[in-house]
Amino acid sequence: MVMSWIWVGILLLSLVFSVITGNSSQLAAAVGQGANSAITLILSLAGSMCLWSGVGRVMEKTGIMAGLSRLLRPVLGRIFPSVKEDSVLAGYLSSNVCANVLGLGNAATPMGIHAAQRLARGSTASDELCRLIVLNTASIQLIPANVAAIRTGLGCATPFDILPAVWVTSVCSAGLGLLVAWILGKLWRK
Repeated sequence: MVMSWIWVGILLLSLVFSVITGNSSQLAAAVGQGANSAITLILSLAGSMCLWSGVGRVMEKTGIMAGLSRLLRPVLGRIFPSVKEDSVLAGYLSSNVCANVLGLGNAATPMGIHAAQRLARGSTASDELCRLIVLNTASIQLIPANVAAIRTGLGCATPFDILPAVWVTSVCSAGLGLLVAWILGKLWRK
């Protein structure tokens, strides 16, 4: 609700200042150009989402996701101890992590929701649920598919030249987020 008022305020200020400065025609042209750019970007992003969601589905059907789940089980068992006794939770978490690693945030969301529902206990968020939220917010990405799609849609010739920066920042943010969640979980219990 607050963001709606902020956007309305920005639009009204733009309109008022364009009339005061005599740039109404330039504002109208910019609005039209922005709408055209938005449609182009949305279409290119939708194509990329369909492609990578299809790749995720193929990985699931061929058993690659299950293999990644077995590979990730020791790591996930350390972060989420509930995985050891709940194999369904392990499947949701590993699928969620794999989709995030591939940069498919939209594909990761349903699995993350299912995992969060299994981790929820009562009306208070558990430490594991907080760690899941932190891990999803600051996910480690090897292939930032959505970002590459946006860069391609905006005319970038080399959309994956950002990979080293993405790798460093995503590992640092996820590691720091999990560390802070662990520390706060320890302090909160005291």
